[in-house]
Amino acid sequence: MTDEDRDSLKHKETPSKPTTTKIATNKTITLHPHHHASNNTTTVQRTTNGDPMPIPQDLDLIARQESELHLPAFDPDTAWRLGNSLRDLAISRAQSIVIDIRRFGQPHQPLFYTALAGTTPDNQRWVQRKVNVVARFHRSSYAIGLELAHSGRTFEDRYNLPEADYAAHGGCFPIHVHHAGIIGAITVSGLPQREDHNLVVEALCLELHLDHATLRLPAE
Repeated sequence: MTDEDRDSLKHKETPSKPTTTKIATNKTITLHPHHHASNNTTTVQRTTNGDPMPIPQDLDLIARQESELHLPAFDPDTAWRLGNSLRDLAISRAQSIVIDIRRFGQPHQPLFYTALAGTTPDNQRWVQRKVNVVARFHRSSYAIGLELAHSGRTFEDRYNLPEADYAAHGGCFPIHVHHAGIIGAITVSGLPQREDHNLVVEALCLELHLDHATLRLPAE
């Protein structure tokens, strides 16, 4: 489900009674009317043999991504390479995405932005909301979303921050530079959130000459 699809579902939602569901960790959570399906579909992934993959395994792999995908340096030329790498990957797969690469600051410094055919202005709003999550927590937006899904809580309930300004959905990944720390973010919007996240990881692996197959999250 893409960002726009998730937003569309929000506006079409009608009140209903809370329901309960089992996730892969054998924990039962209550899904209230405004805990959207998109926030909970990541609670059960599938391994290559079809068995459920619990959220902790995903979180462990994302933590590894965050600890290994560190750039030796970062400047506008690096942003240009990463942005074009993402663009080339998306075009080769006929994917409609928005790509945003920026350096954090007051204000943020945009370094690369493109919107491919099939995207809408709403994608940029999703980008900004995902970036706000990474800028505040210095974690990938997907990791924050998975942690919330695992605990059965919403972003607003957990952090007392408005979901209108923050989107804990996959697709925004921190730019971590050796000896400098986290200085910015790379964001993709337009695909299902897990694919958004994996695409950013793939581009970073290409830049760092790392094996993407060992770091990517398995498909749902």
